[in-house]
Amino acid sequence: MPVLPTPSVNVLVNNIATIIKALRNRANSEAPKDGSLNVSNLSISRLNHRHSKDTLHLPARYQKHALHHMLRSLGYLPTPLLEKLNALVNGADIQKYPHADAHMRLIIALNNKLKRPLSLDSLPTLRHKFAADAVAMQAPDVWQQIDNQSRLPIALNTKTRTQRKAKTGAVVRWQDDIIANADGDDMTVRCYQQHKQGDAKTNIDKTVMLFFHGGGFCIGDINTHHEFCHTVCRQTGWSVVSVDYRLAPEHAAPIALRDCLAAYEWLTKHCPTLGALPSRIVLSGDSAGGCLAILVAQQITAPDATQWLNLELDAEDIISKLQDLPSPLAQLPLYPVTDIEATYPSWALYGKDLLLDYNDVEVFDTAYMQHSTLTGSHPLTSPMHGHNAHMCPSYIVAAELDILRDEALVYADQLQDSRIATKTYTVLGAPHGFIHLMSIHKGVGRETTDIIDKFASFVRQLLTTKSD
Repeated sequence: MPVLPTPSVNVLVNNIATIIKALRNRANSEAPKDGSLNVSNLSISRLNHRHSKDTLHLPARYQKHALHHMLRSLGYLPTPLLEKLNALVNGADIQKYPHADAHMRLIIALNNKLKRPLSLDSLPTLRHKFAADAVAMQAPDVWQQIDNQSRLPIALNTKTRTQRKAKTGAVVRWQDDIIANADGDDMTVRCYQQHKQGDAKTNIDKTVMLFFHGGGFCIGDINTHHEFCHTVCRQTGWSVVSVDYRLAPEHAAPIALRDCLAAYEWLTKHCPTLGALPSRIVLSGDSAGGCLAILVAQQITAPDATQWLNLELDAEDIISKLQDLPSPLAQLPLYPVTDIEATYPSWALYGKDLLLDYNDVEVFDTAYMQHSTLTGSHPLTSPMHGHNAHMCPSYIVAAELDILRDEALVYADQLQDSRIATKTYTVLGAPHGFIHLMSIHKGVGRETTDIIDKFASFVRQLLTTKSD
């Protein structure tokens, strides 16, 4: 017996797709062209003749995140209905992706239904859309800024938030700072710190995470990955610094890497203001940002002047600066790019009908490399070809349903062959970019929380060993 008559399910599918498309279009139209956060409200009243009042008549502070509430609410539907919806939108069944639940498969299917083929010409549009969509999918409470007078968050009156405050007594505050990029121009970094009531700092590990956002080296910014950075700070007590490095195709390789190295150098000098020690910097990033995190670690732990030749740069000055920097304590690359030129078995397995497909990778790589004098196999672009002999301890995370899965795991094997302390973890049933679903999908939320906890334990064990 069907959960709903087929005509009713068809209407529901069409309505879900319509509202998601409308929410994305409205968020995109309200997102500023420069990628900065726009706090104006998202009005969706014109859709209320079709959809639930609980979803549409949201308080103003929630309206910007209506896409979050819509996608999250799908997880509360009964599994038989979710499976019916999947079938109607030609989504994958459980036989194809046995570790992905019906909610995850529906999210993937809806993405496929709304996705348009990517091209170099459409990259500016995608950058704009991704900037809006990524924020719209984040939980509203991570965008609560602190009231400077009371030092307390502006209340959302949600049960979860109240319980969290009661349990930890701590809140996360952040601010954007302007620093110099690799060429001396302005670059934004967002600095997160956890505070207890009374303004007491909570970074007992004296550790800071330097985070590089993903997006194929072409899209993304400090807003698109705000939720993850906020969560790391809240969950670990560490300070977090997120870097708004320059993007391709306007800025080809290795400009992004040079900006990230500039951010690392800046951080070593400003750790005291963040309650951290220069010897306790940990690196992280997702996708392209994971690649940049690894490349930064490789450059600092094994500087090589020959890699910087023929770039119209002062290689001796670069190496001199690198040699003066303290090595990172550890790194957490999340589903990283590690080899731009080669392909792996996961390309054939997961190169189509997922959140990142073969065409996306080809366009991103072309945009990043077409105006560069480097090759895709150069040590400044692909970690697989860099030096690992003195690499920092590494906790590498892969996603099962990811075209990049195998290259992440092969790189982890390379580190282990070099006798580097390395742990790997594969999130089963999760696609590339899963941290953007951390507050939408319950399973991904649990996995992300667990990854942060395990990496924190990994780092604390290193600190204990060093102190011994």
